[in-house]
Amino acid sequence: MLAIEISNLNKTYLPNVIAVNDLSLSIEKGDFFAILGPNGSGKTTTLGIIASLVRKSSGTVKILGCDLDSETSKAKSFIGIVPQEFNFPIFENLITILVNQAGYFGIPKNIALVRAKELLSQLGILHKRNTRAGQLSGGMKRRLMIARAMMHNPEVLILDEPSAGLDIEARRYMWEFLESINTKQGVTIILTTHYLEEAERLCKNIAIIEAGRIINCDSMENTLSTFTKQRYVAELMDPIENVPNIDGVLLKVKDSKKIEISFEDPQTISKVIKDLSLKNIEVKTLALQGNRLEELFLKPSGSEL
Repeated sequence: MLAIEISNLNKTYLPNVIAVNDLSLSIEKGDFFAILGPNGSGKTTTLGIIASLVRKSSGTVKILGCDLDSETSKAKSFIGIVPQEFNFPIFENLITILVNQAGYFGIPKNIALVRAKELLSQLGILHKRNTRAGQLSGGMKRRLMIARAMMHNPEVLILDEPSAGLDIEARRYMWEFLESINTKQGVTIILTTHYLEEAERLCKNIAIIEAGRIINCDSMENTLSTFTKQRYVAELMDPIENVPNIDGVLLKVKDSKKIEISFEDPQTISKVIKDLSLKNIEVKTLALQGNRLEELFLKPSGSEL
């Protein structure tokens, strides 16, 4: 069964702003799916329509086979959503917020209390359960939003920029939790993010949106395999003044003991390091630079991906 089935979706804002333009998309149940694109591309509007937060202009949306127009309540019950902005009551404590959320779905308080504590524990903020939400750090607020979205055990979780502004520790907690519910519970997750390394790590499939249209939709593996250029920064054992010439490789001096290495297939980094060694340049450490998915946003519209 498809978790999400979108056909010929359109959304136009007054006076004549086209946010989504004849978009069709299918997402398999159990997928971890990324929807990526530059600001204003239509990502948030598309998610808002799926979650019934934005009224579409035309087209159809089905959630686990339920039409969003004719079976609205049932379709919405399958979904948990984490929006970009914090939208919980800041003077209530975490337990109250989660229990009240469960109440909207008819979950008894005694069951909701157990569920709330489980989620807060999994997200690393159980010790803050009696703290007012407004007193939490930004990272803890984001984790509270995820816990609230999961209170009714949704089969589809929608995340709109969930790690924006989070520190490394908070992102790690979130990533581990999301990977767990996707692989162990089979929750379908739809993610938008500007942290492209996040999408590369977490997601199995990816759609790229530009100007309200999908310009690429494929597996993450296939998408990344189309990008052959690699760029590394190498720290050297000894300082150098000038870099040697190596066929098919661009070398730039960053400082006396660091060089930038750029090349395309069929070169490999191990071959480049061997070639440097033959020229008496020994590499101490090596770090991959940039992100392959960034190239998707740098390509001209309509170009081959």
